Amino acid sequence: MSPDTTPALLENRTYEEISVGETASLRRTLTKEDIEVFAILSGDVNPAHLDEAYARETPFHHVIAHGMWGGTLISTVLGTRLPGPGTIYVAQQLNFLRPVGLGDVITVSVSVTHKGEKNRLRLACVCTNQEGKAVITGEAEVIAPTAKVIRPPTPLPELHLHRHERFAQLMALTAAPEPVACAVVFPVEAHGLRAAIEARHAGLIRPVFVGPRARIAALAQTLELDLGALTGAAGDVDWIDADSEAAALQEAIDLARTGRVQAIMQGDVDAGALLRAIVHRQHGLRTHRRISHAYVADVPDHRTPFIVTDALVNIQPTLEDKRDIVQNAIDLARVLGMSPRVAILSASPVVHSKLSSSMDAAALCKMLERHQIAGGVVDGPLPFDAAINPDIARMTHPDSPVAGQANVLMVPHMETGDMLIKQLHLLADADVAGIVLGAQVPVILTNATDSPRTRLASAALALLVAHAQGHLDAADAAL
Repeated sequence: MSPDTTPALLENRTYEEISVGETASLRRTLTKEDIEVFAILSGDVNPAHLDEAYARETPFHHVIAHGMWGGTLISTVLGTRLPGPGTIYVAQQLNFLRPVGLGDVITVSVSVTHKGEKNRLRLACVCTNQEGKAVITGEAEVIAPTAKVIRPPTPLPELHLHRHERFAQLMALTAAPEPVACAVVFPVEAHGLRAAIEARHAGLIRPVFVGPRARIAALAQTLELDLGALTGAAGDVDWIDADSEAAALQEAIDLARTGRVQAIMQGDVDAGALLRAIVHRQHGLRTHRRISHAYVADVPDHRTPFIVTDALVNIQPTLEDKRDIVQNAIDLARVLGMSPRVAILSASPVVHSKLSSSMDAAALCKMLERHQIAGGVVDGPLPFDAAINPDIARMTHPDSPVAGQANVLMVPHMETGDMLIKQLHLLADADVAGIVLGAQVPVILTNATDSPRTRLASAALALLVAHAQGHLDAADAAL
């Protein structure tokens, strides 16, 4: 039998069949995934097993397996090989002699040393590494089965480990910049107030609460959120009293127009009303750019994060709108340290006069050539699969500089973008953080369904965009 395999049939050895001296064994190679799964199941998150930097400072100088990982392999031999199905574990004594590191090949052997009354067995247990050195020794006592069992093993579900590592990478980008002053508009519901306080504790924003102070303070007390720790001489929270949503919106806009805040966060105020206030011709935060929304999606098992735009603001964008949407996304990608590769998505891989998304894709590529778009590589029309899958891209778009490696996905309109981002979140377990771009300050839209991680990620995007705003404006002026 090859290492790390399950028998095609499980066959036990009954008490009557077993002889003293009989043995069984298996081999298993320790992987990082083994350690992570054991930590998840056991709750043992000792950094000696999970943190390489910490492990280097331990006496072993590298990550090691949990000791009981080897113990579970002994249990596997007893339950599936000798005696096998029907075995009842009674006792186990173990001695841990050596650490087990990543890549070690462990051979687990049990040997019957004693047959006692009432179908009881004692078995010597030993785990050795690839050098033949014992890492675990011990003795097990079991009640052996009396009925013969021969049956196929029960199929196990597939196990996929998902790690949202890009969140840590995003937060690392925010370590140097100072927190930005952020107007939090009418945070009179739990999700908006939590988002602001979490972002403050993470060092991303200095909140300015714009709304009814007594009502916000009462909500904080109900939610057991300590506003007092953030206010006064030791804190950074400011207040602007506003009794209504409309008044709070205008106060927040005025704060941004006068430079007293560098970002805006939605509280319990309608997103449409907030966006309308931002684009108001006389009293808003308009620039010569069309505002747009961008999601940054961290999809488990996909090699890189990518930006999806626009799935929230522009319902049926014109070609000119799409130029701004693409440029906003390119600027965001550069702020995040990405080399922007923009796929203009369409159902067709070729330009077709009856498919407007393909026609717009061709025009946007021409705009790049004419320097109406700058800072990235743009290609389209590209179907979604060709945009993100290198194998498909090699077959269908071998000459594309974007296909198979796109990190910005420009959708044809809001409806397709909304469906795409919800599919990624709900079916692919993606983390999605969002930001509104193209106004004088970045705008964070909050949602009651956001997780704490995505709320922080959205605030981190606002911090990074706010600090880069001057450079982006200068670059845009050069277009």
